[in-house]
Amino acid sequence: MPIVSAVSLCRLSSLLEFVGVTRAYGERVAVDEVDMRLDPGELVFLVGPSGAGKTTLLKLINREIRPTKGEVWVDGMPAHSLPVSKIAQLRRHVGVVFQDYKLLPRLTAMENVAFALQVVDLRISDQEAADRSLDALDAVGLGDRGTAFPHQLSGGQQQRVAIARAVVSQPPLLIADEPTGNLDVETAWQITDLLEDIANFGTTVLVATHNLDIVKRMQRRVLTLVDGRLVRDQPAGRVGRLAWAAWS
Repeated sequence: MPIVSAVSLCRLSSLLEFVGVTRAYGERVAVDEVDMRLDPGELVFLVGPSGAGKTTLLKLINREIRPTKGEVWVDGMPAHSLPVSKIAQLRRHVGVVFQDYKLLPRLTAMENVAFALQVVDLRISDQEAADRSLDALDAVGLGDRGTAFPHQLSGGQQQRVAIARAVVSQPPLLIADEPTGNLDVETAWQITDLLEDIANFGTTVLVATHNLDIVKRMQRRVLTLVDGRLVRDQPAGRVGRLAWAAWS
């Protein structure tokens, strides 16, 4: 059965779509009947109180977990029903950025990025991986730090390396789970500006965050989760009081 079926062809205009998605852990429902769609080039913030289901929602996109029911479509691919043998192919379409960077401590910045690239495509030579990794580091403002190890970099620099690693294979979708959570205010803004630049180049970017100042000042689309339910979808330019503020 082809990955992009006749059913999914009608969803190719969206980069990401959830259709009636629920994810339960036993009796606890983490994501509850969520419907949403993201288009190419959108920068979207996902907000909500702790325990609202944000991280679970992101894991559903990257097929770390499967929905209890419903459909998750990623770049036309049915993440909810892909066989295990096709998950690696799905993940070539999704870059992931974490709050704690998850860099390999014994590899340099360039090697961290190159390793991720070669995991995605084993056919890439060491030289090509190095060249593309240095280009990615240059794009995030670290072209001169390719030989530095993670412990030699500041938190903001480590997050830039993590972003370079996530986008070096040019995935159409980037998801970020609290990417500014461990950073000071100024550095958090620099990382947010970088994510905006990535979206402006056509990548769909979904950012889960607790940083309400950034969300309000950016005035991008905001999805609000409360108790696993999508309670508000605020369009870009119309972000005022966030629906979950009473719960935070």
